[in-house]
Amino acid sequence: MADIKKVQRAKKGNHKAFQELMEEEKIKLYKIAYVYMKNEEDTLEVFQETVYKAFISIKNLKDERYFSTWLTRILINTAFDLLNKKKRVIPMEREVLESKIIPYLPSEDHSDLMQAITELDEKYKTVLILRFYKDFTVKQIAEFLDCPDGTVKTNIHRGISLLREKMKEGCVNE
Repeated sequence: MADIKKVQRAKKGNHKAFQELMEEEKIKLYKIAYVYMKNEEDTLEVFQETVYKAFISIKNLKDERYFSTWLTRILINTAFDLLNKKKRVIPMEREVLESKIIPYLPSEDHSDLMQAITELDEKYKTVLILRFYKDFTVKQIAEFLDCPDGTVKTNIHRGISLLREKMKEGCVNE
């Protein structure tokens, strides 16, 4: 979690404080961007655009406590914008995906999970990432996505069910 005083300094124009905040968030942001973009070039583009947008608009951040949430929202919206702009989905072979993600994951078990998450619809992928990778509560996710709590709960439940099926499929196919 970002230090509130550091966020306040960044809001006042302190470039060093902003840089330190980005340093703290960069790995999480990269992972989330990669899940959406599925290739390094687009992931880096989304990441860089997110940092730029955050730098330009940090003065507009209303509550310093939600810096990480605010930054994640910028990232996801930027990823959606780029996906809509390109109007393409890039299917990746498992080996390619694992070779890109492995350096950022703690164990091999997680690479199968990441593969399964990347194959989910956007609405399930988003709520699962926010819930289990960013540790947001259902209420925070609902506010973040501007939808009812019940919708978030449903999407989490369905996303987990889809993941279970995909993970069982993977075990049976191997």
